[in-house]
Amino acid sequence: MDKWINQFCKLLDGVIAAMLALMVVLVFGNVVLRYGFNSGINLSEELSRWLFVWMTFLGAVVAVNERGHLGTDMLVGRLGPTGKRVCLGLGYVLMLFVCWLLFKGSWEQMKVNFESTSAVMQVSMAWFYGSGAAFAVLAGVMLLRDLLKLLTGRAKDSELMMIQESEDKPHADADAAH
Repeated sequence: MDKWINQFCKLLDGVIAAMLALMVVLVFGNVVLRYGFNSGINLSEELSRWLFVWMTFLGAVVAVNERGHLGTDMLVGRLGPTGKRVCLGLGYVLMLFVCWLLFKGSWEQMKVNFESTSAVMQVSMAWFYGSGAAFAVLAGVMLLRDLLKLLTGRAKDSELMMIQESEDKPHADADAAH
């Protein structure tokens, strides 16, 4: 399952890059048209906004898989392996709960706005609010996978803390060399 999820995240990386490229073309093109020719593309602003929202949520899915979200290890870093496992398990349960809340709220917004259409594109607003539901489902699957790995004892000791060291932080190896 890990291999499939990693491949899926690589696909998402490509989709995100395409969305970003399209946003740049739309916004830059609209700026040139507005200031250079006193015209513009009506679709540009609305589509760019939708792409930005979807890009943000899809990027957050990739970050969940890569454990790239912000965190702090001030307390957990001082605990032993058992304490780290308990904190990690509690963290997974809380994040799954937040995913459920986000899914529930997004789903309600999708139902309420299904008949409403966007001003310019005339597309159902349910697609806009679906970004939150998509994130909640995809991130929930990844978090559930990680929780099951933890509960079955397949989580490695190096995976017991959900954060990565900051790139700004000086490393002990570099300090020892000086």
